[in-house]
Amino acid sequence: MEIREMNYIVAIAEEGSISKASERLFMAQSGLSQFLGRLEAEVGAKLFVRTSTGVRPTEAGRLMIEYAYRELSEYHRVRDEIQDVNNLEGGRVILGISTFRGTFLLPMVLEAFRAEYPGIHVVIVEANSMALEEMLRNGNIDLALIILPAKTLKHEITAAMQDEICIITNSSHPVMKSVKPSPPHSKSRIAKYIDLKDAAEFEFILSDYDTILGRESRRIFREHDLVPKARNEKLSAFLAASMGAAGLGLAFTYHCARAAYPDAEFLSLGEEGTLVDLGVSLAPGRYNSKAAVALKEVMTRVLGR
Repeated sequence: MEIREMNYIVAIAEEGSISKASERLFMAQSGLSQFLGRLEAEVGAKLFVRTSTGVRPTEAGRLMIEYAYRELSEYHRVRDEIQDVNNLEGGRVILGISTFRGTFLLPMVLEAFRAEYPGIHVVIVEANSMALEEMLRNGNIDLALIILPAKTLKHEITAAMQDEICIITNSSHPVMKSVKPSPPHSKSRIAKYIDLKDAAEFEFILSDYDTILGRESRRIFREHDLVPKARNEKLSAFLAASMGAAGLGLAFTYHCARAAYPDAEFLSLGEEGTLVDLGVSLAPGRYNSKAAVALKEVMTRVLGR
């Protein structure tokens, strides 16, 4: 198969749908279906079977997907080595970052990187931290900003910055009556804090389970032996934060979002807060281009300020 066709297989596998994969690839659905039919005839086996929601790989399909990932990773490695011949005067690097965090942190990183390496194009891939780890292992991206500790990556990851999971609300929300000033010894950089038990009587707006923020907010409730009052439990981090800022409930967010909500109230969770470390990881077990290493250095420098 050609590189282009391997990308077809990966797109079908990741999207779980031929129609969605064709949209992602900017090609006609009929053309992608015809390609898959020709490939299945060539290898003599069915690679995907249709389901009520899309397609899923067969055992033969899983072997083909693994092969495509390996070959694409090797192609990217060779491309990176060739790119390095230009000694950072051109080329590209693929960076993975979550949509929410990228919105607030990435512009200043890219501005600094472009100033130092104007000939290198940065391709952005948006996904949550857990998905980014998988993409790094598969070699689909060159580096990523992820939550530490990593769940699956075992290689060295460079610490970049510390963020904080906190509550976002409005100054008119009744929870503000229970807010206290953060003590001088607190590790949190937020001026006010709330005990979760004092906030538990109010309605919460939660993100989905498959996100770091959604998972961690539920863990925090379990640690305090509390069950949140929540009518909305699967909202995006953006929508939840915006509703919290409008006083429509209490939402969990990251402190890095404070610039986007200048009129909102950010409350630390308890006196010490709930701090999270962020790190920059290169793709493990493969050649890392000079461009990827340079972007990692710029990210850790800018975010560490």
